[in-house]
Amino acid sequence: MKAWRAALLRFDEDGAPVYEDDGFLLVGPGAHGGQVVRAAGSWQALAAQYPGVAVEHLPGRILAPGFIDLHVHFPQTDVIGSPADGLLPWLEKYTFPHEARFADPAYASAVAQVFLDELLRHGVTTPLTFATSHPASVDALMAEAQRRGLRLIAGKVLQDRHSPDGVRDETEQSLADTEALIRKWHGQGRLGYAITPRFAPSCTDAQLRGAGELAAKYPDTWIQSHVAENKDEIRWARELFPDARSYLAVYDGFGLMRDRAIYAHCIHFDDDDRRLMKSTGAAAAVSPTSNLFLGSGFFDYEGAMRVGFRFGLASDVGGGTSFNPFHTMLAAYYVGREGQTKPGVSLAPGHLWWQHTAGAAAALGLDGVIGNLQPGCEADFLVLDPHATPLLSRKVTHARDLDELLFSLIVLGDDRVVETVVVDGAPVERLPHRSR
Repeated sequence: MKAWRAALLRFDEDGAPVYEDDGFLLVGPGAHGGQVVRAAGSWQALAAQYPGVAVEHLPGRILAPGFIDLHVHFPQTDVIGSPADGLLPWLEKYTFPHEARFADPAYASAVAQVFLDELLRHGVTTPLTFATSHPASVDALMAEAQRRGLRLIAGKVLQDRHSPDGVRDETEQSLADTEALIRKWHGQGRLGYAITPRFAPSCTDAQLRGAGELAAKYPDTWIQSHVAENKDEIRWARELFPDARSYLAVYDGFGLMRDRAIYAHCIHFDDDDRRLMKSTGAAAAVSPTSNLFLGSGFFDYEGAMRVGFRFGLASDVGGGTSFNPFHTMLAAYYVGREGQTKPGVSLAPGHLWWQHTAGAAAALGLDGVIGNLQPGCEADFLVLDPHATPLLSRKVTHARDLDELLFSLIVLGDDRVVETVVVDGAPVERLPHRSR
């Protein structure tokens, strides 16, 4: 076993932040393999209980859970920062042509390395990510994540219509490929599989029906897709599925809403949609930088909290503009202020942080497993340097309480704050701040 002494951030069962100025974190082997948190709390209360355990002292640093990205596109790593008039033109001009290149296993493997490097450099230790429609893209990403010992969930995109050559797949083969990939990767080490219809307009009824059948056959897999992101997309979905009450209800009709189902965006909802999310156990991946960049709209935090369905934060790279969780949390703060109802919601700094860690874990059905530093959680955590930049250092020095400390990091922080990333109890080699 090994211990760390530094300030310590974690969350209680109600999602409230718990902070120790002088904390103690003990990591050791778990009952089912891997490294887990064995004890967490104040140094004064715990240290004497573990004599002889090696301790790494990190004065001035903060130990915090690794971030969870609930929705990110691995093959869009090089699409980030591409200008367009909106979602659908952006897909046609940049995304689909680039994703066609992932039929090449060597290309997919090279991008997978860069993608995971970027996530880790920014402190993301668990992503839920889209691959492309090519099985080779899933194989490349899963193999690279497995080599690094990462917890990662990914899936082959399903899109058998309204998609250009190079990314459009064939219905029966796409479902057979999906099942083969589930059997190959799901549950291997720390890997999980997500059944991944791109979005309802890109899938025939037969493909969505087959996806729902796979979701029922493999109930511990995840499901991921997009919904209610853009008003033009919503009109299109209604034309294609005229019998569905709403865009979201399309997925429910095909058996694609349940626990472990994550839907990105969920912007243009009514209360019936919100109640459907809650009753089925599905969760929303809130993607504020993407929604702001593409002009899609604002996630309605007030509506989500009033009805009570689950949600967490996501970068949505490449529509999203940053891998950086601090930027994502700040954008979520802006979105909460704007909202879809007036007055908006002022999201507390601890709640923003929870959305990107323990709250995202709960959305995935992995609460108590990742996203926290309570005993029993997997040992994926960060060593943060709140003095990484001069202005941030000045600001946190004068912080009067935890809210001010966390908000200073959200507003002024970037990847320089992430001093060390620990995955499964082992520090990851620090990646330099340089272009490749």
